[in-house]
Amino acid sequence: MKKAIIGKKVGMTQIFDEAGKVIPVTVIEAGPCVVVQKKTEEKEGYAAVQLGFEDIAERKLSDPEKGHLKKAGVPMKKHLKEFRLENTDELNVGDVIRADAFQEGDHIDVTGTGKGHGYQGAVKRHGAQRTPTTHGGGPVHRHAGSMGSTSTPSRIFKGHIGAGQMGVDQVTVQNLDVVKVDPELNMIVVRGAVPGPKGGIVYLKNTVKTIVEKKGEAGVSVNPQKASARVNPQKASARTK
Repeated sequence: MKKAIIGKKVGMTQIFDEAGKVIPVTVIEAGPCVVVQKKTEEKEGYAAVQLGFEDIAERKLSDPEKGHLKKAGVPMKKHLKEFRLENTDELNVGDVIRADAFQEGDHIDVTGTGKGHGYQGAVKRHGAQRTPTTHGGGPVHRHAGSMGSTSTPSRIFKGHIGAGQMGVDQVTVQNLDVVKVDPELNMIVVRGAVPGPKGGIVYLKNTVKTIVEKKGEAGVSVNPQKASARVNPQKASARTK
């Protein structure tokens, strides 16, 4: 069953597993989220639910936003996000989704807005190569260089690398493990890093990846051709005489 929730990135830390190994994790304040709108196949042509997250003062919302939330009869929410879930028939407007919708061991995709890096040049933004710094290179070592021919096509192709705003893009990290869930603190702890700064809004949902469960440990091969030199008598390193 597909699950989804809106959360806020708290930050990164580390925990230790039973074997004493360090696990880098990201702490996410997930929910509680309220169902603001429900879309059906008959009316909208697809099944989905719109979730609202984080309370906000009514005066800080626009009139259309306030009317949308008042029509649903739910508290004023700052962030709204639509998710296509398989169990939309079981959800109704006003239902609350909490962090315990996810369990330890779940695999999720986390979507957020990456950190902004401001206005950057072509070298940092695209990894372009700079010119040599000797033999009369001039003050153009980190410039973008030639943009294209003059007569043909007499223009710069769309999408050509160059200087510009860097970052603040939607980024999705797939197939992260849920390490811990604390319903009382509305906390979901995820293995690894997620996009965005501290306090950034992130969207959690079941991964689109196909999870293949690991089987038992592979047995020891009995093929003498695959045996190591320590046990294969045909190899010189294993001969005792």
